[in-house]
Amino acid sequence: MRLAVALLAMAAPAAATETRVPPAPGALAAVIAAARPGDTLVLAAGMHRGGVTLDRPLTLAGEPGATVDGGGRGTVIRIVAPDVTVRGLTVRHSGSRQEEIDSAIYADRGADRAVIEDNRIEASLFGVSLRGARDAVARRNVVVGRTDLRTNDRGDAFSVWNAPGARVEDNRASGGRDGIRSTASRDNVFAGNRFRNVRFAVHTMWSDGETVAGNRSEGNDLGFALMYSRRITAETNVSAGDRDYGMLVNSTDRSTFAGNRVAGANKCVFIYSATNNLFRDNRFSACAIGVHFTAGSEGNRFTGNAFAANRTQVMYVGTRALDWSVEGRGNYWSDNPAFDLDGDGIADAAYRPNDVVDRLVWAVPTVKLLLNSPAVAVLRLAQSNFPAVTPGGVIDSAPLMRPPP
Repeated sequence: MRLAVALLAMAAPAAATETRVPPAPGALAAVIAAARPGDTLVLAAGMHRGGVTLDRPLTLAGEPGATVDGGGRGTVIRIVAPDVTVRGLTVRHSGSRQEEIDSAIYADRGADRAVIEDNRIEASLFGVSLRGARDAVARRNVVVGRTDLRTNDRGDAFSVWNAPGARVEDNRASGGRDGIRSTASRDNVFAGNRFRNVRFAVHTMWSDGETVAGNRSEGNDLGFALMYSRRITAETNVSAGDRDYGMLVNSTDRSTFAGNRVAGANKCVFIYSATNNLFRDNRFSACAIGVHFTAGSEGNRFTGNAFAANRTQVMYVGTRALDWSVEGRGNYWSDNPAFDLDGDGIADAAYRPNDVVDRLVWAVPTVKLLLNSPAVAVLRLAQSNFPAVTPGGVIDSAPLMRPPP
């Protein structure tokens, strides 16, 4: 009986342990090599040498002041095993090789269900890279990217490639190239993040079924660039003072854009070769152009949106007639001098954001020299009294009298 108990004890897996790692040269690598699956390694305050690989399920956590430094070479922390957590560390000084995706924290193929949370990342080419890992989570991290390189030579704060089910949530990022760049992935969630001083806040390409929600882009070149994808849900995002576009929708189809707020960009939204999308209850304001709409963008529906104080509300380069209302509910236009005699909240007359003169100016910019001439005034008067002369374009047949709340 005693022999049987002893044999069972020897066969049973050892219980996971917690090990405190001092900031001594080589200590972190040695403790990782000796760790068992499920162990927790707690890094003491001080500098620990990076360039380590987590090849078994572990938790790597830090006491306040614990720093892992890569010394400017390669990736600082690489994860290649499932169910790894990296938490509460300052991670800095990766290498600078774009071709190697040198990163502060890199979740490689096989690092499924990795959790990367509550870390501060500094002076690294890429911040957090999720490359082939399934169902990985990166949350509540702060990434301060490099600004000493040309923009195209920098890395992204969060790089997602072929990482189905990834969640990037409640992070803060500045500097570097893009805030989040997702390529050839699917079913990812990017929510509650804040981005400043980057090129694109969120940049997706060939990534279907993604949710982009509750993010804030402020003072970047471009807010949300959603490209070559299908079934995107982009809702309650904010673009405030982004320079070029608040949102770029390029070859993205069958997607929903709802409750987003864009203000102060050159173009609030640029829609290019994008089809069968729904834009509802968004607010586009104080931009040079509210919506620029072109290049075969067919089947898109607009309802409940507010176009407020844009210099040009809509720029539509096309000849087809498009009705921007859905089931009797159109959009609010701040420059629409409308009446609502029956008090139903819908203007009594349709609204057309562009006229013949606008289209002439787009086609022949020198026409701007004649905008105050009697000939142009007569042309606009003729169009307002004889709508048949209008050569297609956007019309809202049920414009709202007030912006949606």
